[in-house]
Amino acid sequence: MENAGRPTHIVTAREAGLIGCTHCGRVHPLDTRVCTRCGAHLSPRSEASLQRVWAWWIAGLVVYIPANLYPMLRTASLGKTLENTILGGVIELMRHGDYGVAIIVFVASIVIPVAKFIAIAYLALSVSHRVRLSAHKRHILFEVVEFIGRWSMIDVFVVAILSSLVRLDFAATISPGIAAVSFAMSVAFTMLAALSFDSRLIWDAGAAVAREKKKERSLG
Repeated sequence: MENAGRPTHIVTAREAGLIGCTHCGRVHPLDTRVCTRCGAHLSPRSEASLQRVWAWWIAGLVVYIPANLYPMLRTASLGKTLENTILGGVIELMRHGDYGVAIIVFVASIVIPVAKFIAIAYLALSVSHRVRLSAHKRHILFEVVEFIGRWSMIDVFVVAILSSLVRLDFAATISPGIAAVSFAMSVAFTMLAALSFDSRLIWDAGAAVAREKKKERSLG
């Protein structure tokens, strides 16, 4: 019970002289170049992946701004044209009593994208800075961000479906606005940012912090 009360040091695959496949998860000796299970190319940690993460993150943020400022949907009815932004559409839905749909659109189009931007930036910064979350919790956060990305397109799907179904010439016509393109690009860019992030850097950073803490305890 010598280590009771002290955090257990987790040995990473890199410290054990192993390399893991990012596709199927199987570990191999460090000098292996091709996964023996799935045939994928094995590569060590790439510090350049953070540059790609920030490049896609900034691109996604740039196109997300006009996605909220310009109309997402144009509705032409009996010669009158109504344009709605994402937030304006949410307010309009609530005005008509569709609170459930309004909440879904608000969460999928505003809350989730903003949370993704914050989460990706936090994960990228946590590689080079000390953070309070453990490596395990940060990895879970990364998996959530990667999984939830596909559901951010719900607004674009709704616009596409309405645009294809409602085509009544002069009586009523629905067409997507420029914000729909910007929003779709923003979702795609943030997904690419998450996919560019090498999650193994999280464990390397966690191991480095653990070594620093161990050194501080030994010196103290």
